[in-house]
Amino acid sequence: MGTYATAQWKGGLKDGKGTLTTKSGVLKNTPYDFKMRFEDAAGTNPEELIGAAHAGCFTMALSAILGEAGLTAEQMDTRCDLAVEKDGDGFAVKKLHLTLKAKIPGASNAVFQDCAAKAKAGCPISKLLKADITLDASLV
Repeated sequence: MGTYATAQWKGGLKDGKGTLTTKSGVLKNTPYDFKMRFEDAAGTNPEELIGAAHAGCFTMALSAILGEAGLTAEQMDTRCDLAVEKDGDGFAVKKLHLTLKAKIPGASNAVFQDCAAKAKAGCPISKLLKADITLDASLV
């Protein structure tokens, strides 16, 4: 396995506190708790990190696919929206929505849309999530 992250938790669900740490050190004992996850308190949460991972992976995959088409992005900005939803007795993330705005010199909209669709289907995080993933992609 190439990388890892760790989580530490102390206490109950609503009164407990946890920390997240990544191998790279980008996150180092970064706090998270119930309020950060479900009540929009300041701080990170697992869903936010999944959204960042998906946006980053998709955008890198698109860069590779554009390169195969002889194109290079001047800039790509990708947002990944997701939410925890009630699922039977528990909760699940069932839908993700990617919004991409890109400046790609020489790209036609048809080629751009094709490349974006391939990136959405092929990025490793998309494959991992197996959720309903929608995409709005536009050239600026």
